[in-house]
Amino acid sequence: MVSEIKKPKVIVICGPTGVGKTAVGIQVAETLGGEIISADSMQIYRYMDIGTAKPTVDEQNRIYHHLIDIVDPEEDFDAVRFAEMAREKVQQLHHRDVLPVVVGGTGLYIKALLQGLFQSNPADPIIRERLMKEAAENGSSRLHDRLQQVDPDTAERLHPNDSYRIVRALETIESTGRSISDHHQDHGFADEPFQALKICLQMDRQKLYDRIDQRVDLMIEAGLVDEVQKLLGMGYTADLKSMQSIGYRHMVDVIEGRLSRAEGVRTLKRDTRRYAKRQFTWFGADQEMHWYEPGQLNDIIRLMKGFWE
Repeated sequence: MVSEIKKPKVIVICGPTGVGKTAVGIQVAETLGGEIISADSMQIYRYMDIGTAKPTVDEQNRIYHHLIDIVDPEEDFDAVRFAEMAREKVQQLHHRDVLPVVVGGTGLYIKALLQGLFQSNPADPIIRERLMKEAAENGSSRLHDRLQQVDPDTAERLHPNDSYRIVRALETIESTGRSISDHHQDHGFADEPFQALKICLQMDRQKLYDRIDQRVDLMIEAGLVDEVQKLLGMGYTADLKSMQSIGYRHMVDVIEGRLSRAEGVRTLKRDTRRYAKRQFTWFGADQEMHWYEPGQLNDIIRLMKGFWE
C-alpha cells in the first residue's frame, strides 16, 4: 500500500459559477509554480467558449490549462472518463514536481478525481434504445418525472432536458434493479490516491446572483447567440448533451423562436442562479472543504503554501 507521504498532492479550487474561480486559480498557480487542471464539464468541449466562460487566450497563456478543448460537442464524456484523464495529468505533474491546481465547479468530476466512482455495468443497448425513443417521442421531461419517482436524489441533480443522463439513470435501475444513488452510496467514494487540499470560494448570495446576471449580459454582448448559431450550422443538433446545457439550450430556444431574446436571457439568468445554489449545496456537504471569499487571496495562498511545501 502506498504510504500517505508518497501520495501526490493536489489543490482544489471550487465553488459556484461566477464566483471567480478562474482568477484565483491563476493567481495560485502563478505563485506556487503550478499548472491548472480544469474540472468543468462544459469547458472540455471545443467551439463552446462564450457560454462556458472558458479561460481566455491570455489567461491560458499565463498558466498552462489541462483538459480544456479536448472533445467535440457530439462526443460522450462523463465523470469516469474525466477521472481517468485527470489522474494521469496529476501523476505527470507530480513526476515533474509541479503543483496540480484543480479548478472548476463540477462537483462530481472533482469527487471522481479525488475519491473515484463506482464502475457501472456496460450500457444495455436494448433498454437504452427504448428509453431514447421514449425521450424523442414524449420529451425528456416525461422520463425525468419517472426518475423522480424511483430515484429522487439523482433526479434532483439533473435538468429535465438532460436526456442523456436521465436515460442513463433509468437504464441503470432497469439493468441492475438499483439506482445510481444506491451504487454511489455503496461505493462510498473510498478510493483516495491523492493528498488533497480543497478550497471553496463563496460570497454573499445576492452579490453572487448580481455577478451572474452581469456575466450573462456580457456573454450576450460577446456573441453567445452567434456562437450557438454557428454550432447548429456545424451540425451539432439541439438534442446533444452538450447543447442541452445551461446557456446553449436557452439560446437554441431563442434561435428557433420558442423564446424571445429577452425571455431567453431572463430564463438563462434564473437557471444559472439555480445552478449556483445547487453547487453551494453540493460543496457544502464536504466536511473537508475550506471556505474563503475570493478577496482573501493572501490567506488562501498562505494555506496552500503550507500544504505544498
